[in-house]
Amino acid sequence: MNNHELQMLVEDISLKFFNEPFNHKATFNPRLRTTGGRYFVKSHNLEFNLKLYDQYGQDELVNIIKHELCHYHLHLQGKGYLHRDKDFKELLERVGGSRFAKPLDKVTSRPYRYVIKCTNCDLEIYRKRRIDLKKYRCGKCNGKLQINFIKK
Repeated sequence: MNNHELQMLVEDISLKFFNEPFNHKATFNPRLRTTGGRYFVKSHNLEFNLKLYDQYGQDELVNIIKHELCHYHLHLQGKGYLHRDKDFKELLERVGGSRFAKPLDKVTSRPYRYVIKCTNCDLEIYRKRRIDLKKYRCGKCNGKLQINFIKK
């Protein structure tokens, strides 16, 4: 699904479930990680998590669209559009949107790249990021540290 198809889907759901048009922009944001979608109060645009669509399919995306459209329509009507507001909870239940997005599978980031080893007591510390060896000493024996790069 591309952004144009998403825009058409959002407009269709808005008319079908809310009986009001969606007159702003809906796009996928591939950088979203922890949320299913976002509603922007100033621009009234919507963003959706592309990874959630890829993992769970269109049914889950429709539930997230309903959730974000609840924010959208309530805000434009001047009613309570926040998660804690009664208006929001009632409208979300009426249209059948999801309260929370399903969790994404954990994608492990790159493995440890460095092994920092104490030259005195042989303590090994695994790190993803490099450190300045002039600033740090071993926390166990106060010995000097040396760094080794882990090859894949």
